[in-house]
Amino acid sequence: MSDRIDINKSVPQERWGEFFDQFSDGNRGRHISIEIISPELGDEELIQDAPLMAMVYDRPGKGDDLVIEVGKDEVTYAHTVDAPTEVLTAQSESGRMMAVSISDAGGTKTLIKLQAPN
Repeated sequence: MSDRIDINKSVPQERWGEFFDQFSDGNRGRHISIEIISPELGDEELIQDAPLMAMVYDRPGKGDDLVIEVGKDEVTYAHTVDAPTEVLTAQSESGRMMAVSISDAGGTKTLIKLQAPN
């Protein structure tokens, strides 16, 4: 499989707010898929081929969660990651963001894959 993505670049927690703001601005409208990878429940694809609206991070003490919102003019679907513990990213060779993986305190990973622009 040649299109395997190495999700290996860690984003330090003190930069999460800034990272998700920039991510939202830079990738708004890009189509994404959201997949849950859970050691207990197995893998589940939540949404496919939906336009990203925003990723909103509330730091601990303010909510301690990350909300991934999709939709074009209004939010049509939102997925919340409670108490995220790690954020990893994958970029293409040209430096374009390809995927983001967010782990939570329970060990579940939320994988966001960004589709390549046509």
